Amino acid sequence: MRRRIIRIALVLLALVGFSVRAGDGLGNTAIIRGKPDGHIPGWAIVARAPKGWTVDCCIYAEAIGVNAVLYRGEWTGKPQRVMVLNVWPRKLPTLAAEVQADRKHYRQADPAAKVTAIVVHDPAMRCAATAYRGTDHVDDAVVFCDPGRSSGIRLSWSVSFDDGDPMQPALLDDFKRVVAASRYMREVASPTATPPARGK
Repeated sequence: MRRRIIRIALVLLALVGFSVRAGDGLGNTAIIRGKPDGHIPGWAIVARAPKGWTVDCCIYAEAIGVNAVLYRGEWTGKPQRVMVLNVWPRKLPTLAAEVQADRKHYRQADPAAKVTAIVVHDPAMRCAATAYRGTDHVDDAVVFCDPGRSSGIRLSWSVSFDDGDPMQPALLDDFKRVVAASRYMREVASPTATPPARGK
């Protein structure tokens, strides 16, 4: 499966549902967790899926080496129309460096691809987004976010589409809402406790 980022910390993942606000097109909510690892404190990413979508951290996501996947309907194993969350220990000095490294890697793999910056706003984290149109007729949107130096991590959201997919505009809007609603929390509770989620 194509993925822009396959740099994963050793993590303990758990999926927990709780009530969410209505009216923004998003439904069930999950908390994806990682336990402390060296200088990296425990963390949690709150993810809110579009209504009718499934959030998975521990079956399909684990099988393909990512932290979480969001999909609608039955799992097909194909990357198209699947939203992917990746979390890794921060190594590059800035968020801009993460974006540039990703774009460089993509252009090396597909020199004729079109690469365009897009706007995705997360009010809780600094994020930077890119749209890729590949010569393989698969389009990708990738958003890198930085929860802050003290978190010890960075994360990305990504989604792929077949070029010309009639659902692409609506699905891209859903994807942007998922990114905008995602929240980082420092995990300070015991492994069996569920920390309170912060809404938008």
